[in-house]
Amino acid sequence: MLIFILGFRWAEAHSLPNSNAQLIVGSERLLIKFHTPLEILEMAYQKPVNLKTDASLDSLKQYYLKHISVTDSLHSQWTITIENITLSGANTEEIGDYQQIVAEIYLKPSNANSLTNFILNCDIVIHQVINQSILFSVEDWQSGANTNKEIGIIKWDIPTGKIIPLKIRLEQISGFKSFTNMLKLGIHHIAEGTDHLLFLLVLLLPIPLLVSNKQWASQRSVRQSSVHILKVVTAFTIGHSVTLLLGALGWIFLPSKLIEVLIAVSILVSAIHAIKPIFPSKETYIALGFGLIHGLAFANTLENLNLDTAKMLLSILGFNIGIELMQLAVIMLVIPWLILLSRTSAHRVFRVLGAVLAGIAAIGWIVERIFEKSNFITELIEQASIYAIWLLGLLIIASILTYFFKKEATIL
Repeated sequence: MLIFILGFRWAEAHSLPNSNAQLIVGSERLLIKFHTPLEILEMAYQKPVNLKTDASLDSLKQYYLKHISVTDSLHSQWTITIENITLSGANTEEIGDYQQIVAEIYLKPSNANSLTNFILNCDIVIHQVINQSILFSVEDWQSGANTNKEIGIIKWDIPTGKIIPLKIRLEQISGFKSFTNMLKLGIHHIAEGTDHLLFLLVLLLPIPLLVSNKQWASQRSVRQSSVHILKVVTAFTIGHSVTLLLGALGWIFLPSKLIEVLIAVSILVSAIHAIKPIFPSKETYIALGFGLIHGLAFANTLENLNLDTAKMLLSILGFNIGIELMQLAVIMLVIPWLILLSRTSAHRVFRVLGAVLAGIAAIGWIVERIFEKSNFITELIEQASIYAIWLLGLLIIASILTYFFKKEATIL
């Protein structure tokens, strides 16, 4: 059940990186180097990508041109051209079996003053694959250094159901702007990362309980539960923060496919533990250990931005704070009702049912990530996650009703 409460996403658990776009500003025009995973582009393009014939290449160029436009306050006329589209596999060793399409998109305004101040409308890929984001960065053209600065993100705005254009003000780029952009990205990343949140909350399912005779038995007090939750969340934070830093800086590496499989395994282990304690009172250490694995997955989001060390450290800080804010928000929404439920006889049913469903989801993800093919379980997760907020509401109502009409809890 928790898999649905945590959903906050519209597509399968992330296994491919987001698209990213690098802006390079010239004297009269700017270049956008648009990088998209091949598999994601084909989902949006709705047919296989073929770069071998002029006709198919022209068709793909028309797709890009259809999904990008520019306006500015000077009312310039913008000419948009696609001069080169290539298939790249240069990053395979860093992120696993993965190919990307690189499109070179040139934007030329009638007034050169518009080059650093304009509004970019772009829904390439994300008009179809709505859990994708486009991460925009710009070459540090003011200093001449070969480094990038983040300038913003284009993605689906879930509350409005719209894709918000990106306001580009290159003269206003600053360290603080970079930090806030990455903070927002961290929030968005964890909001759509059902598997990360599911691991943490399934691990927290038995938190209000103590172990007796190798079974979940007596209840912890609210204070004891709160302290234990704080320890587990802190351990998970420390774990993923360490490997996020090391992974993003390129100091530690595991294949992306292996990381994603291990994340699914962490959910399965936590689900088993929620049913029958296999590491009682050691949830803190488990959260720390698996947090190290989850951090490597977070690092994959940053590794393609090619930032220098100072910018990378600032980006990691903002990204990590965004992750923590989103995690804490979800925990604050769910944990009080788990503690309330633990005071009733309904808690055992909820705990076991939630753990079983989480275990099934984990198995589905493991199979999907090993064989790189979706299955009916992951497709069901995708559909059910749409109703996450409604199911959270049901949890709240059920917790309140069972508490006021409770029977003495019997926990096994």
